[in-house]
Amino acid sequence: MATGFGGEVATYYARHRRGYPPEVLDALAAAFRLGGDDTVVDLGCGTGQLSLPLADRVRAVVGMDPEPDMLAIARRTAVEQGTANAVWMLAGDSEVPALSRLLGERTVGALTVAVAVHFMDRDTLFEAARPLLRPGGGIAVVTNGDPLWTQETEWSLALRECLERMLGHPLTGRCQTDEDGRRRNREALVRAGYRYEETSVRYDAPLTVDDMVGGVFSAMSAEHLPSSRRRAAFAVDVHDALGGLDMVTERVDVRLQYGIARNRASSGDSYVTRR
Repeated sequence: MATGFGGEVATYYARHRRGYPPEVLDALAAAFRLGGDDTVVDLGCGTGQLSLPLADRVRAVVGMDPEPDMLAIARRTAVEQGTANAVWMLAGDSEVPALSRLLGERTVGALTVAVAVHFMDRDTLFEAARPLLRPGGGIAVVTNGDPLWTQETEWSLALRECLERMLGHPLTGRCQTDEDGRRRNREALVRAGYRYEETSVRYDAPLTVDDMVGGVFSAMSAEHLPSSRRRAAFAVDVHDALGGLDMVTERVDVRLQYGIARNRASSGDSYVTRR
């Protein structure tokens, strides 16, 4: 799993990345029958957007991330919120096999990967996670909406034009949040022997121009972050492109793809879509 999202990028991430509504937590809890006796591992946890609300639902959460600055913010936020059942580990997907020795086999109710799966080797990770998971537990790959600059709205198109002007080249990447990325997740989960299910949560939410701009910078590695002067100019450009608006409405589609742990002796692949 790649690093490089430290320093100011981690701060942008904590301030401007959208969290998750209760319906997403409800869906995760229902998919794996999570309860007060469960441990959840949140891999690529960032600054705790998913780890911290999950901690309210289970016995303990282990937040793992390869970026120290992300973890420092997550830990500080946990303290500020009074969350005492979250543990933070400086580690990436390659350390997942060691968790079986640390936590014990069949001890984890769910392993969640929110937003960061495109940095990981899916096949290796999904196979390595199997010994950790209790019966009925599993893996959840969560996509928290589409990148702000890829949506088919007037404000998103304006943002993309401003971003392309700042960067000097067209933008084509979607961080594997599209159907192709979901297909890769689905196929890798099935190859690793999981029973596959999926669901989604859709809602409308306000999006300020400040969060829009900060969200862009939260997606850049520290080495590619523009100078403070160029960032300020970009913010002005976006504000002007939106006709002076300070806030728009974003349609957020949270996609949840589940791999339910099952006995390897079972046959046939199950594919369920729930709304």
